[in-house]
Amino acid sequence: MAIEQSANRFVCDLVAYEPGKPIEETARELGLDPAEIVKVASNENPLGPSPLAKAAMRSALEDSHIYPDGGGWKLRNAIAQRFDMRISNVVLGNGSNEIIELLCHSFLNPDAELIAAEHAFVVYKLMATLFGAKYVEVPDPGFVHDLDAMADAITANTRLVFIANPNNPTGTVVGQEEIDRFMARVPEHVVVVFDEAYHEFLDDAPDVLRYVREGRNVCVLRTCSKIHGLAALRIGYGLCSESIAGILQKARQPFNTNAIAQAGALAALEDDEHVLRTREINREGLSFYEAAFHARGLEFVPSVANFILVKVGQGDRVFREMLAQGVIIRAMSSYKLPDWVRISVGTPAQNARCLEVLDRVLADIAAS
Repeated sequence: MAIEQSANRFVCDLVAYEPGKPIEETARELGLDPAEIVKVASNENPLGPSPLAKAAMRSALEDSHIYPDGGGWKLRNAIAQRFDMRISNVVLGNGSNEIIELLCHSFLNPDAELIAAEHAFVVYKLMATLFGAKYVEVPDPGFVHDLDAMADAITANTRLVFIANPNNPTGTVVGQEEIDRFMARVPEHVVVVFDEAYHEFLDDAPDVLRYVREGRNVCVLRTCSKIHGLAALRIGYGLCSESIAGILQKARQPFNTNAIAQAGALAALEDDEHVLRTREINREGLSFYEAAFHARGLEFVPSVANFILVKVGQGDRVFREMLAQGVIIRAMSSYKLPDWVRISVGTPAQNARCLEVLDRVLADIAAS
């Protein structure tokens, strides 16, 4: 008997998440110098970590023989104070992705439903599949979450609704009015998850934390992987009602966030200068790409995050041919967008190199 017959069928049915192609792997496969490869695929911070975070992590290394604070008291307390909440509202995760999994562990089963937008973060669908729940996909006209339609989709079996705001991979955002109208319709048996991994890039972000402070069944996800530049550390957090946070604390593994990550995140949250520099270089990069795409007649989705979605035709081919020339972007076939690619904002030099290679690849495809 094949071992797959003994495994959980929901796991066997799962299509594994494919992260952006690593620089080292690309260098090995193509025989390229890693220093010459430009990676603009995973929405990473091109400036790297905060200098304060790097110093804090180096210091934390000295005690790396000691287990971390399993409750993450210092970091959770700092986050709670920052957002005028209690420490009991804060849950740490090995990346905000782990908190997505904890929510699904806690609230999904084969009788439950998870609702998300059609072009939302693919991990939501993967997690629903993993736990055998029904995944309800709501169309998003213009690549923007249709919260009225998502509210209409709620049933007695709905347990989780995920709203990525700004959304990955589209870079779009829904405003306060739409959110407030949606929240007025959400029944008590539903947990609303606002995934705000790119929140810090917004100039005028909607306030969903007030629903947490009101004790609503809401979990707001944030991460240190993006604007804080700590993607390698895998550190994120959830801001939830105390009842939901208590459930998630029971579901998580002991020591799920390491001491070096906690130290780096604690320092990064205080480095407002690094955040401002990152936002500025991101604004410049988005303007660069938008102007370039306009000039070339390429359709794109205006973005408020640190990446941009552009229609190039044959997205997988464009990805492969740019990869062969040392530029890593992200194909969008897994999001049912085979003609599109997603490009992360890099440094000015990285952006220029990416556009140069994109032009060359598109010209070669047109000629062939």
